[in-house]
Amino acid sequence: MSRLVRIRLFLVAASVVAALFVAACLDLPSFGGDEHPYGVRSVRAAVSRHTANAVASVNFDQRALDTLGEQTILFAAVLGTVVLLRQTASEERRAPQPARVAAHVHRFGLVMLPVTFLVGLYVVAHGQLSPGGGFQGGVVVATALHLLYVAVDYRALERIRPVGLYEVGDAAAEAAYVITGFAAILAGSAFLANVLPLGTFNTLASGGTVVLLNAAVGMEVACGVVVLLARFLDQAVEIEGPEERPGPEVRPGPPAGGAPEAGTAGRREESA
Repeated sequence: MSRLVRIRLFLVAASVVAALFVAACLDLPSFGGDEHPYGVRSVRAAVSRHTANAVASVNFDQRALDTLGEQTILFAAVLGTVVLLRQTASEERRAPQPARVAAHVHRFGLVMLPVTFLVGLYVVAHGQLSPGGGFQGGVVVATALHLLYVAVDYRALERIRPVGLYEVGDAAAEAAYVITGFAAILAGSAFLANVLPLGTFNTLASGGTVVLLNAAVGMEVACGVVVLLARFLDQAVEIEGPEERPGPEVRPGPPAGGAPEAGTAGRREESA
């Protein structure tokens, strides 16, 4: 495809997008006022589905398909990182060196690790009840694991972070979200429709499929962030390329033409 054809295709597509964007902006409600029609409808739908957190209701119920797209973007980023940063034949892996960490950093990190981990799980589990959810809680859980790298060293992090298991967890969580959507079709409804019992309002079991989708996102984000950081840390700590390896020691040979080194002739004359 020539450059001119690509430019023409871009201009046509850009014109269509611009027209749709302008039409959408012209149909927006006017600024000001005490109520917003979209906000009122979202809150009403959240309450009707027994989801106390209206944002979670929008993400995992009213617009669950959009959230699938956002989750898939992270999954694709993790997959691309795994492929691009994999160890090649010309690279070697060296053992990470033990680190020296200040005593107060060591103690603080070890104390905060379980606290941060529990906070992350709490944020994920209560996503349908309070601010937070799978995206935020997943990042907190992944951060908690890497506090061991800050408080101890990279070798300690590797012992609790088998990357292969987290890669499987990332893929399994992505699949769980999609399977939940197809399960709604098998139940006679639309893809990703909320078909489970809604439970009691403002409890952990409320919200129907919101709980399952939120948990799937939390697992996918936590595992994805761990795998991303693992690949980048491997490149910085363990993997070295040919240009980074120490070469053989090169000692200077005799000068060109076989001339004796400086001082050699004098020693020979003295010995004669």
